Amino acid sequence: MTSQVSSPAEQADGADSTLVGEQRKPAGVKDVHRLDRVIIRFAGDSGDGMQLTGDRFTSETASFGNDLSTLPNFPAEIRAPAGTLPGVSSFQLHFADHDILTPGDAPNVLVAMNPAALKANIADVPRGAEIIVNTDEFTKRALQKVGYAASPLDDGSMDGYSMHPVPLTTLTVEALKDFGLTRKEAERSKNMFALGLLSWMYHRPTEGTEKFLKSKFAKKPEIAAANIAAFRAGWNFGETTEDFAVSYEVAPAATAFPTGTYRNISGNLALSYGLVAASQQADLPLFLGSYPITPASDILHELSRHKNFGVRTFQAEDEIAGIGAALGAAFGGSLAVTTTSGPGVALKSETIGLAVSMELPLLVLDIQRGGPSTGLPTKTEQADLLQAMFGRNGEAPVPIVAPCTPADCFDAAIEAARIALTYRTPVMLLSDGYLANGSEPWRIPDIDELPDLTVQFAQGPNHTLDDGTEVFWPYKRDPQTLARPWAIPGTPGLEHRIGGIEKQDGTGNISYDPANHDFMVRTRQAKIDGIDVPDLEVDDPHGAGTLVLGWGSTFGPITAAVRRLRGAGESIAQAHLRHLNPFPRNLGAVLKRYDRVVIPEMNLGQLATLVRAKYLVDAHSYNQVNGMPFKAEQLATALKEAIDG
Repeated sequence: MTSQVSSPAEQADGADSTLVGEQRKPAGVKDVHRLDRVIIRFAGDSGDGMQLTGDRFTSETASFGNDLSTLPNFPAEIRAPAGTLPGVSSFQLHFADHDILTPGDAPNVLVAMNPAALKANIADVPRGAEIIVNTDEFTKRALQKVGYAASPLDDGSMDGYSMHPVPLTTLTVEALKDFGLTRKEAERSKNMFALGLLSWMYHRPTEGTEKFLKSKFAKKPEIAAANIAAFRAGWNFGETTEDFAVSYEVAPAATAFPTGTYRNISGNLALSYGLVAASQQADLPLFLGSYPITPASDILHELSRHKNFGVRTFQAEDEIAGIGAALGAAFGGSLAVTTTSGPGVALKSETIGLAVSMELPLLVLDIQRGGPSTGLPTKTEQADLLQAMFGRNGEAPVPIVAPCTPADCFDAAIEAARIALTYRTPVMLLSDGYLANGSEPWRIPDIDELPDLTVQFAQGPNHTLDDGTEVFWPYKRDPQTLARPWAIPGTPGLEHRIGGIEKQDGTGNISYDPANHDFMVRTRQAKIDGIDVPDLEVDDPHGAGTLVLGWGSTFGPITAAVRRLRGAGESIAQAHLRHLNPFPRNLGAVLKRYDRVVIPEMNLGQLATLVRAKYLVDAHSYNQVNGMPFKAEQLATALKEAIDG
């Protein structure tokens, strides 16, 4: 995650962008205004390429050196009817000349490719913001499809906004008239025209996008050339038209980052890289057994590209087969992983319990989404915490780790691997759709910064019987970690029984003895309780009476809200949990220091329930389950009310 510095601009994270310094007008060009931040949202039909457009704008912004945060938002249906509200896809990007934490509360610029995109997003756009609309799509039929009785461009409903009506489709087709394309083929490049126009407006680099297009369409050079031409036409339109009298500069974030090499990264990509790094640090082959499910599928796609690092991926026929194969790989000595989202966790629960009983390292990555059941496949939620804690039969404790930003997913993956390998246990990692698809700058770590995860497999007998015979006991535990030995199948002398029926302590033989079962249940729980996790750090510079406690992807909005409140003179403390089972050992002491504890969650209060039960603290929940992340202003208001009692 990016470094956090304190400046007046940062404390307004999520607020409207502000004009910095004097506007300037170099000879022969239009006015240039310098901003400290801007929030842009591209919106259109799911076939308009808004995700690609946003991704390319993000990549160029990252290469320019701005700090950034993104929020892709796309429909659940693979291809909703064109021009309808359910089919609207959007991509929001917040970039700045300083450290930021969220994709922003409200866009300063909305690019609406059709009436549906305008109607679906206009409620989020503040008055005075700029709106660029593709007027070619505002036909009578398209307007009726989304319930507009008349064009909002003509009826006065857009008064108060800075409107830019642009015939994007017509201009794109005109720019590509010499390429021999059909009109339909040419129209597909209108997103590149829009990208070129926004790139001109905000002085974004262009070389990377042109190089990307040449690579993407390398087998169809005529399509690559057409897209590049549309991109350049959009840039030139901004440069020459009188409709855009001003362009904007957002300087690189010169002081926001520690020294290092950076790249833009999404949460799922960071998880993938973290898993590869963990396997290299452990000197173990990486095996992923997975069934595709939104929003976790990108991890399967990415890891399938890294066979050169000893990665093996298996796309199973269902969720149960995916985790079964992964657990078999763990038995065989691999760093084993399975990926899924909430509904898949339910199907995998029996095998997770088997992994608890067998005491084998297994990483279960739950990229949470809205539920229950199929729920909201493309929307975010963090409502699987209680499922991760208790969603298995019997006493089956599992460690839980949660990343807090897209870049932090890399470190969280390595931490989950450390726990699994050290303590011989399945580990749940709880990311979510917001982190998975969102992106931010990530400093690529040096190899020597990564922990040593080397594993010592069992080599021979580890127990001496009363008659002096040396034998191998598969459940003879390390006295410090309570982990059992990890024996590679086929190793001479290490033959042992394995399975889901209760084991006899030490020998691993099947046992129905009540006292032994009680001992084994308590031992497995003690192993999890004894996991070494860092103490919880509290950000409390002024000795506040109110603590806001979060976990997972609420980190950015909470931190932005806390900055706003402190900037307004309020005193509030903040702490964020990475380890949810076991909790940090000092959590109880931290909670007791404060008069009020507020826990914002994208669920109905799951962490708050655990905190109240374990520490008898009257924690107050602030909850949201609308499929979207919290907004900074929304949280700041709620926290101010908590401070005021």
